[in-house]
Amino acid sequence: MYHYSWFFLLPGIEDGSAIESFLMVHEEAAGAHAIPAAWFVVLILLVFSLAARSGLASARAQGGTLQYVPAANLGPRNVMELLIEGILNFAANVLNDRDLAVRYFPLFGTLFIYILFSNLLGLIPGFLPPTSSMSNNFAMAAVVFVVFNYAGFKEVGLGYLKHIAGPVAVLMPVLFVLESFSILVRPLTLAVRLYINMFVDHLLLGVATEIIPLVIPSALVGLGVFVSFVQAFIFMLLAVVYVALSVAHDDDHH
Repeated sequence: MYHYSWFFLLPGIEDGSAIESFLMVHEEAAGAHAIPAAWFVVLILLVFSLAARSGLASARAQGGTLQYVPAANLGPRNVMELLIEGILNFAANVLNDRDLAVRYFPLFGTLFIYILFSNLLGLIPGFLPPTSSMSNNFAMAAVVFVVFNYAGFKEVGLGYLKHIAGPVAVLMPVLFVLESFSILVRPLTLAVRLYINMFVDHLLLGVATEIIPLVIPSALVGLGVFVSFVQAFIFMLLAVVYVALSVAHDDDHH
């Protein structure tokens, strides 16, 4: 049952025919759950965000210093504030520029929160995480690829190409080819790393559930929560690092 998803009950999902009909692409049965699962995560995040927004509006309605006092319980507002503040501060430290971190925070914040909730979905019996699908992960990695290259040209201009080639003139042609290849494979390595980790984690949990229905799965759920956080953080971290490398000036090149 570890490869089963409740979304397979929807017509045309398990065999991938629905996805092939609507998107004109073929999706293997093993990854056919990704699109409905991804939309389900988006729905969860939308409801959670609206609840957090409602809590923030209630706090602001109090006025004065009371609006800055955290809620007594760990509700949606507090959770989102912790996530947003933590991600923004982390990105600002890595980029060494808070304004730059704020500018690209929509990418960093969205990646971490979406991947985290997607990973956690896989810990619920009967659900497969969208991140166990290569198509889902590669789509996110492709967005990261576009953004960090855009950031390089926007912040550095044509100096971004010089930055790729390196500071030594005689080695520029060779280094440019090597570095360009390294940049091109970044989306693939991002997607594969997340896919393998989440697929194996869910596979182990499913196998353990079939062997010993209570003891081992309980321990693995805790490990699964930890892995969910770590993998979301690593994906987001690499996105921040790629942007930092792209916007670095010649005097920052090592």
